[in-house]
Amino acid sequence: MIPSVLPTYNRAPLSFVKGEGSWLIEADGRRFLDMGAGIAVNALGHANPDLIEALTEQAGKLWHTSNLYQIPEQQALADKLVDATFADTVFFTNSGTESCELAVKMARKYFYEMGEPERIGIIAFEGAFHGRSHAAIAAAGSEKMVKGFGPVLPGFTQVAWGDHDGLHAAIDETTAAILIEPVQGEGGIRPLPDQCLKGLRDLCDEKGILLILDEVQCGMGRTGKLFAHEWAGVDPDIMMVAKGIGGGFPLGAVLATEDAASGMTAGTHGSTYGGNPLACAVGARVMEIVSDPDFLQSVNEKAGRLRQGLEGLVASHPKVFDHVRGSGLMLGLKCKVPAADVVSAAYDAQMITVPAADDVVRLLPPLNLSDDEVTEALARLETAAVQIETSQDS
Repeated sequence: MIPSVLPTYNRAPLSFVKGEGSWLIEADGRRFLDMGAGIAVNALGHANPDLIEALTEQAGKLWHTSNLYQIPEQQALADKLVDATFADTVFFTNSGTESCELAVKMARKYFYEMGEPERIGIIAFEGAFHGRSHAAIAAAGSEKMVKGFGPVLPGFTQVAWGDHDGLHAAIDETTAAILIEPVQGEGGIRPLPDQCLKGLRDLCDEKGILLILDEVQCGMGRTGKLFAHEWAGVDPDIMMVAKGIGGGFPLGAVLATEDAASGMTAGTHGSTYGGNPLACAVGARVMEIVSDPDFLQSVNEKAGRLRQGLEGLVASHPKVFDHVRGSGLMLGLKCKVPAADVVSAAYDAQMITVPAADDVVRLLPPLNLSDDEVTEALARLETAAVQIETSQDS
């Protein structure tokens, strides 16, 4: 008999009933150090008092009206995002998947309005993950994502990661945009080198196409800058945001320049819940905290300590770990054993990590974890590694 919850997830046998900062409390009372943060969502940890205050204050006033009317909280958050980024305008969604849908529509509508309706092509990259909708899985293109779901939405091409010649060859007169994550998350924590992102920007300018960045996982302070592309000193035309922007409350956004968004006029897109007062009140508080230069400096300092400790862990356990990759507090441990084994051993050590492709274990902790929690995370990973080594020897 099928369970009442559709069984599309392979869930771990854990049930968390409470969260406190960087910690999750299981129903049986065990405390787990959360180095996954809901897959980079709980950017400020669990039950953050600032976010609780913002949410409860708004909940006592107004939850929802729909986008048929002006929403002051939405306007306030849009203004914060525009002031802090390349963007001239923002559309609010509920998730990263919805942001992907709009980003694709926006790019195609731009060229339609420019009198080039044939330019619908989106070039994406092997190993990418942009969500679970038809446009998002077509962009990723992997068999795992598209198998069994009928005709794949046309107009998407995948290029191997790092294949510059393949990228140039994929561009033709039907290309509208290049879509890429500055740091691949699901693909195994693969950062795009700054010079490559600069090269993509130059290529798009040369060919007259749009650059779409997916910063759903790597944005909102995760790499030590508000958005990861800032390290390269370039700007996209369109950017997808979600996860950390709501600090745990469902919220996403598409940020764009005035030019790139010029085709999206009244009636071309919409959302019933997107940008509702509750989500935007929380998002505004997240922005106030995460965009602060002192906060971002603290992210970089903690990231440096964590990475140094992980490098030592790799050196101490060469049969388990191969190397460290990533940026800021978006780090990956490339494993010499199945990543699932490390994730499971970390559960036994009462710590949460997140698996990714290429046998990589992701570490995506709350951005405000303490120095002591960095030390504790390294100790628990040490325990997990020893457990795996013991099982190898037995």
